[in-house]
Amino acid sequence: MRSLEVLDPGRYALVQDLGRPGYAHLGVAPSGALDQASLRLANRLTGNAEAAAGIEALLGGLAVRFTAAVTAVVTGPAVDVRVDGRAAGSHTPLAVRAGQTLTLGTPPAGLRCYLAVSGGIAVEPVLGSRSRDVLSGIGPEPLRAGDVLPLGDPGIPAGADVVVPVAAAPELVVPVTLGPRDDWFDEPARGLSAWWTVTADSNRVGLRLDGTPLRRAVDGELPSEGVVTGAIQVPPSGRPVVFLADHPTTGGYPVAAVVRTAALGALAQARPGTRIRFRPS
Repeated sequence: MRSLEVLDPGRYALVQDLGRPGYAHLGVAPSGALDQASLRLANRLTGNAEAAAGIEALLGGLAVRFTAAVTAVVTGPAVDVRVDGRAAGSHTPLAVRAGQTLTLGTPPAGLRCYLAVSGGIAVEPVLGSRSRDVLSGIGPEPLRAGDVLPLGDPGIPAGADVVVPVAAAPELVVPVTLGPRDDWFDEPARGLSAWWTVTADSNRVGLRLDGTPLRRAVDGELPSEGVVTGAIQVPPSGRPVVFLADHPTTGGYPVAAVVRTAALGALAQARPGTRIRFRPS
């Protein structure tokens, strides 16, 4: 059987694909890779379908060993990648022989690296996806040393994409669409356009931001209603939370705006301390 063995999961490593959309009515979030563009790219470079499952490694540190010859690619932030201790480079297809070990360093910027392997990670899907949902606990468990993950059959040889590592800037300007509850706040566009700072309480469920609180124009409670990935929910503190892929499917605090889909990958790489301001349009 083609497989990889996890020697060291690093700080936190998960199996992720492009998620399981369409189950919000059952209370299941879409989940999936937070930086989908990076996973798609890694899969293209290994000859996989873009939706194949890979490994999302938080701050690198991952070490795996293969039982068969594979093509492997690491994307996301530029990061030190080694095969049996020799520098190999990220964002490029690597021919790894059976028995060899691939390791990731810690990226100097950004948060999440993605490892794709020819054939994809072939663990059993749940509701059509191999992704881990950290809020509900659906999908494969976080990786641990000693885990052996099956690999699927390899596809076509790797392509020749022009590769640019993910930019992980210390400051981000994020486009958003105001609403649906922007009228619950005084000057929401102006408030969201101020600088916010990503806090250490952030995770795959959402980014918690610190800054000058948004002022409410409407008092009272809001019945729980459906929320989407990218929703900027504002709790009573006035400090926003940006929902990411493992967010709850409903929420009882007003949503002042929603992040444009194309900007979610940049938020996936935002470390604590990153400064963010939103650009309403």
